[in-house]
Amino acid sequence: MSSPKATLEKLPKAMQLMLAVGAVALAAFPLMPMESRDFYLQMLTQMMILAIFAMSLDLLQGVTGLVSLGHAAYFGLAGYALAFITPQDAPIALWWSLPLAAAGAGLAALVIGFFVVRTHGIYFIMVTMAFAQMVFFLFFDNKALGGSDGIYVNFRPDATALGIDLENKAHFFYFTLAMLIGVYLFLRRVLFSPFGRVLAGIRVNEHRMRAVGYGSFGYKLAAFTLAGTLAGVAGYLWAAQTGFVNPELMGFHMSAHAIMMVILGGMGNFAGAIVGAFAFEYVMHFFKDLPAIGDFETGKHWQLWMGSFIVLVVIVAPRGLLGLAEKFMGRQEDKS
Repeated sequence: MSSPKATLEKLPKAMQLMLAVGAVALAAFPLMPMESRDFYLQMLTQMMILAIFAMSLDLLQGVTGLVSLGHAAYFGLAGYALAFITPQDAPIALWWSLPLAAAGAGLAALVIGFFVVRTHGIYFIMVTMAFAQMVFFLFFDNKALGGSDGIYVNFRPDATALGIDLENKAHFFYFTLAMLIGVYLFLRRVLFSPFGRVLAGIRVNEHRMRAVGYGSFGYKLAAFTLAGTLAGVAGYLWAAQTGFVNPELMGFHMSAHAIMMVILGGMGNFAGAIVGAFAFEYVMHFFKDLPAIGDFETGKHWQLWMGSFIVLVVIVAPRGLLGLAEKFMGRQEDKS
């Protein structure tokens, strides 16, 4: 239906080991004595949240072949859901607020997806962006929903039932890491399930899948809804960590960032989405911190350097950083 080579589903053992070492290094990071530890904990936590967001989009873009320019709408909706249901004077319980926010984002994806998955190609891309812009301006122009200023989340969710305190940065870090690993394992299971095989088949040749009896509309709608739900999980965690939501979380730029993360890491493999999210955020911070050259503020033009970097990666490694690493490791194995 779709070869592993096309989607990087089968990772070489050396790469699996490298990713496992990366996960262990992340788990050990809060234990390392260092200056500015809280700053780096916060930055790595945001990277992991964005990795969950990128994986949710990769289910659509890399696996099913549906390029969405409005995926950030579900990310932002879940963040707003947490802001609205959190009381002004006390934290809200994690065990029911997280599923509720994610389900709300999934419901929005189901309703929007019912209309957009009927379209194809460029029409699908434009309709997803149109719906996202509608949601963006609904919150941007409505003072009752926070308007352009956004809304504060006064307390992080209460997770004492799990024995953790999310107000503690290290606890929040480990909870986000657990969510990242859980979402990754879940999506890998989906990818290799009959449902995932059908989604991959739709990406390769939707007409042929219809001819053999698969209703592509239902499968695409299910994938769209699941992707929106997982984007909601990421949006919930983002709002809980930053303590603030605004309409920019639903904007085109946020959706574009997710697309670039997926492309940068390598489409069709969820490990690639994780690598892409970490690489994108690291390179972005690197370009922002570039020193001035004379009167030229290099760091202020980070978008120019970031765009050039993405173009370079697409030219040199069309299958993303993970594909480049897989190609390099394959050559090393051939030599040995």
